[in-house]
Amino acid sequence: MKRSNSPVDAARRALLLGAAAALALPAGAAPRELLVVGAHFARVYERANGEFSGMAVEIIRAIAGELGQPVYFELYPWARAQSMVAQGQADILVGPYKSPERLELFTFSERPFYQDQMVFFSRSNAPFAWDGSYASLRGKRIVIINGWAYGDEFDAARKDLLVSVTNSVESALTMLSHGRVDLFASNVRNTEPVVPLLALEGKVVPVGRTICLQRGFFAFPRRPEYDVMRARFDHAFNAYVDSGELRKLGKRLNVQVP
Repeated sequence: MKRSNSPVDAARRALLLGAAAALALPAGAAPRELLVVGAHFARVYERANGEFSGMAVEIIRAIAGELGQPVYFELYPWARAQSMVAQGQADILVGPYKSPERLELFTFSERPFYQDQMVFFSRSNAPFAWDGSYASLRGKRIVIINGWAYGDEFDAARKDLLVSVTNSVESALTMLSHGRVDLFASNVRNTEPVVPLLALEGKVVPVGRTICLQRGFFAFPRRPEYDVMRARFDHAFNAYVDSGELRKLGKRLNVQVP
């Protein structure tokens, strides 16, 4: 089923505002479909041959089944997916890390569902042993991904660093391998699957030291109309975590869980 992205439909979704509407429907009325959006996150949120898979998809389907709530998945560039949820044009955002800016735009699930190690990657023929000091990064050309969060320390140091921005892991690794930048800041989970696709095995390597540990959440529009839906979601997700199902899922999909 294809969802229309016309301005009329977007406005309608914005006015309906979230699954709280499902709780206010008359008896016998069907709950409306929730729109879940995100970017391609390896093993977390993926689409192949029109089918969605990954940790977030399995969790949301399980919770939606418990709540009797229909859901619909879509894949967008990360910046657009965030904007859609912030504006109430979509209902659930998959996998954002917390940051001060995002806390103003979204409300987050009570608990995260996965975690990532953020690290620098360098060329193996130009190794860099980072000591954890941001002063040692001055003069290094660093590429980051548009819309990603790299932690408070990185954000505080960024004004003194040579940072460029690109839109995908593929383009960042290409820039690194061609010597257009010295370091690529990324998470291991999203980067490792792309390295062999670009024939870069042994040519790019993590520097070893972790920038930070980031935890990924589900996020919702910061609007009071979503409070009931989010509370229902949290209740079901907390039960899912406490049952041990999240840990089993992480082990099966090779995704770190908190």
